[in-house]
Amino acid sequence: MTEKNNILANPAPLGLLGFGMTTILLNIANSGIFPVSAMILSMGIFYGGLAQIIAGIMEYKKGNTFGTTAFTSYGLFWISLVTILLLPSINFISGAATAVATDPGFMGWYFFFWGLFTMFMFIATLKKNTGLQIVFSTLFILFYLLALKEWGYISGNWIGYEGIICGFSAFYLAMAEVINETYGKTILPIGKPVIK
Repeated sequence: MTEKNNILANPAPLGLLGFGMTTILLNIANSGIFPVSAMILSMGIFYGGLAQIIAGIMEYKKGNTFGTTAFTSYGLFWISLVTILLLPSINFISGAATAVATDPGFMGWYFFFWGLFTMFMFIATLKKNTGLQIVFSTLFILFYLLALKEWGYISGNWIGYEGIICGFSAFYLAMAEVINETYGKTILPIGKPVIK
């Protein structure tokens, strides 16, 4: 096998697009522009969920611990979120609706721990490019805003706009990685690490 055959494709754009596009669509709904629909739930299962898990497995093969942890975790986040949204409507699962329906603050803890995870992942991005730092900083802010909303401290559709910014930052970074690699030079800048 030649050296060239050992080169693996970069799976990060797939994972970033799965995350970014699904985040944009859900947060357009969170902004009150249109309701959560089967389209958003399907994106959550397949592109936000399954595609990111596949990207995480590919990052594992490349030896990228950060990419493996991020993509598989957020892929499973999307699948778990869709499951939380759908379980109450499945009648044969006793008590599925109880926790969320009787204590909406319970979802606040769900978002809080995803925010905590994301905050620690953000620290790791300080050794990576600026684009990734923007994705993770806007994401941990989004999770904390969602937690505060679920706990009743803040309200309003404006939180969705922060989520749209987060999603577009991931979309931009994915496209920058694809275009820059294709052209073999920087066409869309992604910035440099804060810590060398």
